[in-house]
Amino acid sequence: MAAQETVEHKYVYDFAEGNKDLKDLLGGKGANLAEMTNLGLPVPPGFTITTEACKAYLTTGREPDGLAGQIEAHLESLERAMDRRLGDPDDPLLVSVRSGAKFSMPGMMETVLNVGLNDRSVVGLSAQAGGNDRFAWDSYRRLIQMFGKTVCEVPGEEFEHALDEAKRAKGTKNDLDLDADDLRGLVDAYKQIFAKHTGREFPQEPREQLDLAIRAVFDSWNAERAILYRRQERIPADLGTAVNVVSMVFGNLGPDSGTGVAFTRDPGSGAQGIYGDYLANAQGEDVVAGIRNTVPLQELERLDKTSYDQLLGIMARLEEHYKDLCDIEFTIERGKLWMLQTRVGKRTAAAAFVIAGQLVDEGLIDLDEALHRVNGAQLAQLMFPRFQLDHDFQPVATGIGASPGAASGKVVFTSARAVELAAEGEAVILVRRETNPDDLNGMIAAKGILTSRGGKTSHAAVVARGMGKTCVSGADEIEVNVPAKTFTVGGHTVGEGDVVSIDGTTGKVYLGEVPVMPSEVVQYFEGSLDPEHIDNPLVRAVHRIMTHADAARRLRVRTNADTGADAARARRFGAEGIGLCRTEHMFLGDRRELVERLILASGEREREDALAALLPLQRADFVEIFREMDGLPVTVRLIDPPLHEFLPPLEQLAVNVAVAQERGEDVAKEEALLSAVRRMHEENPMLGLRGVRLGLVIPGLFAMQVRAIAEAAVAVVRDGGRACPEIMVPLVGAVQELETVRAEAEKIIAEVVGDSGVEVLIGTMIEVPRAALTAGQIAEAAEFFSFGTNDLTQMGWGFSRDDVEGAFFWRYLELGIFGISPFESIDADGVGRLVRIAAEEGRAARPGLKLGVCGEHGGDPDSVHFFHEVGLDYVSCSPFRVPVARLEAGRAAISTTGSDSR
Repeated sequence: MAAQETVEHKYVYDFAEGNKDLKDLLGGKGANLAEMTNLGLPVPPGFTITTEACKAYLTTGREPDGLAGQIEAHLESLERAMDRRLGDPDDPLLVSVRSGAKFSMPGMMETVLNVGLNDRSVVGLSAQAGGNDRFAWDSYRRLIQMFGKTVCEVPGEEFEHALDEAKRAKGTKNDLDLDADDLRGLVDAYKQIFAKHTGREFPQEPREQLDLAIRAVFDSWNAERAILYRRQERIPADLGTAVNVVSMVFGNLGPDSGTGVAFTRDPGSGAQGIYGDYLANAQGEDVVAGIRNTVPLQELERLDKTSYDQLLGIMARLEEHYKDLCDIEFTIERGKLWMLQTRVGKRTAAAAFVIAGQLVDEGLIDLDEALHRVNGAQLAQLMFPRFQLDHDFQPVATGIGASPGAASGKVVFTSARAVELAAEGEAVILVRRETNPDDLNGMIAAKGILTSRGGKTSHAAVVARGMGKTCVSGADEIEVNVPAKTFTVGGHTVGEGDVVSIDGTTGKVYLGEVPVMPSEVVQYFEGSLDPEHIDNPLVRAVHRIMTHADAARRLRVRTNADTGADAARARRFGAEGIGLCRTEHMFLGDRRELVERLILASGEREREDALAALLPLQRADFVEIFREMDGLPVTVRLIDPPLHEFLPPLEQLAVNVAVAQERGEDVAKEEALLSAVRRMHEENPMLGLRGVRLGLVIPGLFAMQVRAIAEAAVAVVRDGGRACPEIMVPLVGAVQELETVRAEAEKIIAEVVGDSGVEVLIGTMIEVPRAALTAGQIAEAAEFFSFGTNDLTQMGWGFSRDDVEGAFFWRYLELGIFGISPFESIDADGVGRLVRIAAEEGRAARPGLKLGVCGEHGGDPDSVHFFHEVGLDYVSCSPFRVPVARLEAGRAAISTTGSDSR
């Protein structure tokens, strides 16, 4: 029992004790540092404090019992391994304190470098570096800056202003031109800033620095930007972060030192090759922050061929070991290469598909794993338009294409302004010298991000790729002036509100709005590109993976379509039928008057005349749709609008009548109409006279629609075509409603169909909670169920969708009540339970019951997985979402083991 307790309360692991499969416990960074250590790669010694320690700390507000002692023991072991002591004034050990959650959250949590430096050990650090005073004082000022901002919430801009002032005094724009004396003065200035904001001197005790830094990393899990990022990326809020304490190695010791970030393949396109950024005489934060423009990784071959060759060997080994694109951080300290991090790298949607296909070709993964490594959200990104540059559009600047896409919008220079304009419905481009984690709100709100500094591994690039946002970084021809709200380039001055266009593939920046054209992936789905004969690795990869998804999936995919044109497009995208044909959409436009006459009819003759006028119009609509679907099932929902959609607005009608009366005009007809509209007015029309209720109250309405459907199917069949109609009765809450409609429909169908061979199924939508809870009864009268999850969510939650999303959903998301809107992704615990109950009880009563879903959730990737699990037969979604649903249905069918596509 004692041994078991020891295991349960082990909060600290040496790197040699872990491995890459312990991400839940050690976080991604700690697990991968352990894996590299065990592979024998050059990793600085260190240890990891577990996510369990973080969760205990966040729950109680204090460190768990035993943690301090375990940290002390591992620190002593680290000191022995390095033959140095933390804060030793003569030969100090310095450490970095880094966050590391299970899922990568670039820049969202905290890091503190050079922990252990103080007024005495800075002298010892200089001696360690062979009398390099500049390096020692540069390291000290970095510690005070990072510690002050991260641990003590000192405003970061105050440190930046002090650095800018030091450079101005020196007459330079480059911090490398500051000498040891300049940096010693900067340390004094930083200390004053620290004291002003904290009311205390900068802590000189190294262990106090370490303990405070560890707590700051724990606390950063619940920082506003980290919470926002987790919501954006759908990362669970209860995972916590690990903390990695790592011996410092220094890339800022001189020209024979440096730091960099490398990818084993291009994270933008997936192309094989050498990709990354290197910065000589720098620490890692300089690269990620984008404050100095880097050189391409290939330049390292000229600067330090030995380290370059060793790095390439390690990159190849890591990619083969992880069987995926790897993102690597490294430092060279006076010619010695050190590996600081590796992880499965974030990539663009295009790169995800291309790399998955490449790895299959190389025999590293199979097609099931390739399918697992891409997702529907990525496929949706690939279907976005791209710039059409066959006009006279000349770029005004070219940066680094950091995250593909085509984005146009109004220029803004602050995140706050981006959020403000986006909330007003404006498309915006966020322009910054470089972004930092505090810009996350603006990056989410913007259509694209443009920076004048940084490379493919800068904060802007990494975060934009993770979010699927278009990004151009390192456009150094652009001079950004945030206070003036302008940027200048090539003689042009662009102010806030001016429109620019950015191409995240080529890195080009254009003035004005550039027209767009369909993506090649959309052209492929529409059949205008032959994947077997096109020299486009992305299209070939999409074709290959989609073919495998279609072969693997059990769920069929239908579409929501109300016209022949929609049906034709959906079939090109792979739809296997129509799961929702909304007949009320056929009554809009010129036909609205006929429906209004029907609803307001004062007698049987007037009602019959309106129905007779509508019948041939409905029949023609269905003939067109059945012909396009050519024998695939077509589920036609009988009319289901809230009644007010077909009536004149009560308030406007009352005003018109009053004005006409004031003028002395004859308003007898208008008064009769106003009286009828008042009689039928509803306070809550979404819960009023609609769906099956309307069909039961207005005699002949459903009968006309059923006749039109049956006659259209017979006409198509007799012309040599095929038709497979399914009639869906909406808003049923009691089996008696469905039985009444079914009895009338069956008589009409029998009369019309005769010996034509046409078969018509009759079923219902499950969109009222009572229907879900009495599904066993309803199944006795229904041949199929289609879950209307929009209304089921509305009624299950008691939300009016038209009102609540703008009114308070933002607050629910902010508070974590929702991880995502329940209208966007199925609420599996609540609304999903209603679906599960109805599916189980419906099939128990009628074993052959066909089950589908036709709400917006039918095209949502996460929801598709839920519907697969529940055992539905098909999902239905808008035409453009059909490929997404096909892909996700395939992913749902394969094993869920393997790497996480996040």
